[in-house]
Amino acid sequence: MKMDSETFGIEKGYGQQVIEWLNEESRKDKLKFEARLYNEDIETKNFGTFEMFSWIGDVQVARKLIIKASKRFKIKVIEGGYKTKEKIIKISKQDYALVRKGDRVIGHLALTSPLFGGKWKVIQEELR
Repeated sequence: MKMDSETFGIEKGYGQQVIEWLNEESRKDKLKFEARLYNEDIETKNFGTFEMFSWIGDVQVARKLIIKASKRFKIKVIEGGYKTKEKIIKISKQDYALVRKGDRVIGHLALTSPLFGGKWKVIQEELR
């Protein structure tokens, strides 16, 4: 299933290095995945600052690679793309994400963004 997401993040300071590694891993293993930074940071109260990135490809591949990157670089990551089941007409985009450190989920985020353009903002965060 081909998808994309803008609500994945890498602990600040590791963005370019991790993106290059993610893309190299996917090329090496011939996986359907490509990531790029889009110069947007998200600050959280409990988990620090993250460099956001977008990707296209397979969602399962994206989730596996971001966990692998978290372990390899010993950093926190945001694994986004979780939607609610509610079907409501909204004036903004909403997304939910896990904050991970390696295999462990250390928190949850609720994110929002204007429907057309604009930056993602953390509207709620929860420690695990």
